[in-house]
Amino acid sequence: MTKKQQRHIIASVCTLLFLLLVFLLLWFIYLEAVVPEEQEGVEVAFGEVENAGGYMAQQSEAVPLPSPQPAAPQQASAPSDNDLLTQEDEESLALRKQQEEAEKARRQAEADRLQREREEQARLEKERQEREAAEAERKAKEAEAIAKANALGSLFGNNGSDAQGSGDGQGAGQKGNPVGHGSSGGNNWSLAGRGIHGTLPRPANTFNQEGQVIVEIRVNAAGTVINVAHKGGNISDKQTIQLALDAARKAKFTEGDHDQIGTITYNFKFN
Repeated sequence: MTKKQQRHIIASVCTLLFLLLVFLLLWFIYLEAVVPEEQEGVEVAFGEVENAGGYMAQQSEAVPLPSPQPAAPQQASAPSDNDLLTQEDEESLALRKQQEEAEKARRQAEADRLQREREEQARLEKERQEREAAEAERKAKEAEAIAKANALGSLFGNNGSDAQGSGDGQGAGQKGNPVGHGSSGGNNWSLAGRGIHGTLPRPANTFNQEGQVIVEIRVNAAGTVINVAHKGGNISDKQTIQLALDAARKAKFTEGDHDQIGTITYNFKFN
């Protein structure tokens, strides 16, 4: 049996006992009421006339009323079903209100979290676009600088014996050699804004060709050749070309800001 049912039973029993007590009290009051006795009339004579007479007037005495009895002390009534239901309804409403407020707070927190995620994604996307734009601008400037360096190298070429030099013109040039080209041991090199350390490495003396082999070189910021490729010339012998490529890999140039592209022209003659 639940507490609610127990309260209902107790309230019902108390109500029945109270009603029974009132009924018994009223019953005893009714039995103890005094019943008035009937009074006889009294003759009254008016004067001395013989024939005079009177009539018997019956006077009725007022029936004495019972003395008022002290009212029984009113007992505190037990809580009724309506009171209990009202209290339960108020508790349910309060609980429902708390639940609604908690749900509202949870939804607001979720909305705030989603808003922060959207803002963070937008920020990251904006940064990515800015990085891509900056990288594209840097590459465009680098390509423009290389084109200018190539044009400058061609102006200082040695009538075809020098390489058609290429570079980006932004390297840290060696003082005294701003044009970035020169000759060493009968061979020519071109690397915009840079100088060469020592002398230009020469191919091994194991060839039987006469002419030129132009090697394209890629030099890093430290001045080391990191890549070579056959660019041109009037010798088609693969062994002679390979000798030129091997010698170009050993070249060492001055330092710069970043990678640059240049050329080395080897002039082969019969031994």
